[in-house]
Amino acid sequence: MTSAAVSAAQTEIADSAAAAQYVAETCLIDGPVRRVGLELEAHCHDPADPWRRPGWAEITAALEGLPALPGGSLVTVEPGGAVELSGPPADGVIAAIEAMHRDQAVLRAGFAAAGLGLVFLGADPLRPPRRINPGARYRAMERFFATSRSGEAGAAMMTSTASIQVNLDAGPQADWAARVRLAHALGPTLIAVAANSPMLRGEFTGWASTRQRVWGDMDSARCGPILGASGDDPGTDWARYALKAPVMLVRNPEASECAAVTRWVPFADWADGRALLGGRRPTIDDLEYHLTTLFPPVRPRQWLEIRYLDSVPEPLWSAVVFTLVALLDDPVAADLAAEAVEPVATAWDTAARAGLRDRRLHEAANRCVALAAERAPAELTGAMRRLVAAVEQGRCAGDDFADLVVERGIAATVSEAARWPRGGP
Repeated sequence: MTSAAVSAAQTEIADSAAAAQYVAETCLIDGPVRRVGLELEAHCHDPADPWRRPGWAEITAALEGLPALPGGSLVTVEPGGAVELSGPPADGVIAAIEAMHRDQAVLRAGFAAAGLGLVFLGADPLRPPRRINPGARYRAMERFFATSRSGEAGAAMMTSTASIQVNLDAGPQADWAARVRLAHALGPTLIAVAANSPMLRGEFTGWASTRQRVWGDMDSARCGPILGASGDDPGTDWARYALKAPVMLVRNPEASECAAVTRWVPFADWADGRALLGGRRPTIDDLEYHLTTLFPPVRPRQWLEIRYLDSVPEPLWSAVVFTLVALLDDPVAADLAAEAVEPVATAWDTAARAGLRDRRLHEAANRCVALAAERAPAELTGAMRRLVAAVEQGRCAGDDFADLVVERGIAATVSEAARWPRGGP
């Protein structure tokens, strides 16, 4: 970043109107639909003792022993020790999937060599929430949730959930509104298809996607959908959402520290001077950081981050990812998918609770995966056939895991899922 850019980023924001204008004008980039980026999270377990949460030193030692990842993914560790692979943007979904496959294999082999395993579930089925990542951001975030109305859900979100994130180009500006509306409308149906978190803290919760239930229990000003009444202007919707959302963390510009904001201060109040945080008004840097603490199911970050899928094992994740991308990036499939999911476009809670047991979601899911299967290349034929068959039977991703828990017990099932190369229910 040039010195001029640094200076601009550190300039005090004039007021909330200026902040809103900045968010609306920078949240999406006009361009073709082409690139796909994937981020996959998995819970780290000790196969010999799946109730134990491996510590920070163990996990970082495993990471230090990894060779270079062939697909170029970055590896990070979530607050509770979940491990995330973040792939670079690829030219199309197949290239993104293939690169992630290669990196995932190297990662799992490296963790196996360290005596650890990775379990691809939307929620940690065994262990109570506990933070092990010592990072300043996560320490402050933990304090924020502990003093908020979302304390229990916040702790579970930070340390007990795992997801697949799909990052897509925003596309041509003329299509932004329809594209963002469809990304939201697909949410409940794809949540039901990928629901893979029937347990939390050693017990069945009665929800198909406990991960989505946890996120639903969070403050809707931070985690709810961003769409306005019409959904015709995603930039304005995102700006309104961001300025109404309470500030979570304030960074100290002189140190690598940040402080939790333990009272309700919408960003607009900080920008307008009605509240001073850290003894000052906010800068563009503060606004950009605030945006990273907002977790809607679809987040505009110049591209679109699709954040509502449970983590699922291979080969299912590649089929789920392909389905989502095909329904958003193929114009014909997008139109047909929009029609298919219209009756359940806002059924977020129903999808999380009932999954494909809900008749309308089952119907929408069947139509959506069939559309994707028609467009799948040869290398995904097997994975798509498995997904289509499961959806036709009304089975979510987590049903196989639940069946194994009933048959073998939870500890044995998690232990087996953590073993590489056989891991995965």
